[in-house]
Amino acid sequence: MIYKNISYTISHIFVVVFMYLFIVHRYSKRKTAIICTVSFLAITLPNALKLNFFPDSKLCYFLVTIYQIVLTQLTGLFISMKRDSKALFVGLSASNYVIAGSIMAAIVHIYTGNMVLCTACCIVTHIIILYILYVKIHDIWISYQKEDVMGSWWKLCLIPVFFYCGFSFLTFFPFTIDDHPENILGVVMFIIAMFASHVIILGYVSSESRRTAVYWQNTLYELYIEGLESQSYLVEQSEKNLRILRHDVRHYSGLIDSLLDQGEYEEIRKVVAHINTVADENKVTRYCNNLIANTMLSSILEKARLLGIEVQRDIVIAREIPVDNYEFTMVVANILDNAIYCVKDFVEKRKFIDIKIRCEQNQLLIHIKNAYEKEIVFDSETGLPKSRKGKNHGLGMQSVQAFADKIGGTLGCYCEQGLFQVLLYAKF
Repeated sequence: MIYKNISYTISHIFVVVFMYLFIVHRYSKRKTAIICTVSFLAITLPNALKLNFFPDSKLCYFLVTIYQIVLTQLTGLFISMKRDSKALFVGLSASNYVIAGSIMAAIVHIYTGNMVLCTACCIVTHIIILYILYVKIHDIWISYQKEDVMGSWWKLCLIPVFFYCGFSFLTFFPFTIDDHPENILGVVMFIIAMFASHVIILGYVSSESRRTAVYWQNTLYELYIEGLESQSYLVEQSEKNLRILRHDVRHYSGLIDSLLDQGEYEEIRKVVAHINTVADENKVTRYCNNLIANTMLSSILEKARLLGIEVQRDIVIAREIPVDNYEFTMVVANILDNAIYCVKDFVEKRKFIDIKIRCEQNQLLIHIKNAYEKEIVFDSETGLPKSRKGKNHGLGMQSVQAFADKIGGTLGCYCEQGLFQVLLYAKF
């Protein structure tokens, strides 16, 4: 029983270390380390019940194991920044990875009976697995937890759950691998299958992430090109009209001279007002100082104008902003597109959007309001509104949430006094 006590203790150490390294922390490193240490003690001490005091009681073994599993996963969720399905997936995967070290220790003990050798094998196996995983997938896993890749991972969590159950029934309960060493080859193949499945999962998630990124990048480029085309057309029209105005200036000048001679000052004011109106009509609107954002706003607000939507705007975006230009522009485009889609079919007095954007060196504020008629349903997990367009829609707001998380901001969506409002704020 001594080697089992040692093996279980080592496994609990590494499962806690794994979660500490591979989960994005909600608390400081010091506080997280203390929580993990307390959790380790709470998980490890009950081993005495199932291994020493009641070694022959299958009920005790079962109950203590369930307690340890639940506490382990709760620890991962508790220290996680988001406490979501991705954190649970990491915790469940950690439990699977450390089983590999325990099984190697058991196999060595079966064939050699040397406790020192099997303990050393157990520690070395854990260290090798942890090192390889840290080098190969640590940064990937951390980034996936911070970003909103594939939304919920609850279904993916079933994979490590089934692997864990398979390992448990093959090697520990109700019969141990010591009782049935003929299962060793099958268990080893099961371990290989587990690692292969996780590689495939991460490959799929990575592919899905790249696909989503390419989709939004292409969407942004389309908006950017549309904006450039719109601005180019407006500039061409303005230049044409201003050339006509310059050509007619001498006629206006002669008319004004004639009216001065006649003392028709009121008519002179009307001529000057007409000239000013023509000049104002051919002025290209500049929404902000940021080239990328201004180009996108030109395209989207022109679309709103063509749909008869009144847009009230208060926009201040610096030429140089403390966030990625393209990511920020895509966020604004996603929110405005949703607002336009919501109000485009309303009666005229309700076809309006209120936009307030401040993006400067010390803060970012995006506050957009629009009317709504149909009930807006919010997702209980993300807090974001559910799209009415179907299953594969709604990625725009997920992208906004991912951006807010990336810059350490807060995103709120709520309905108030007949208005749907999106508020994103971050302080730098």
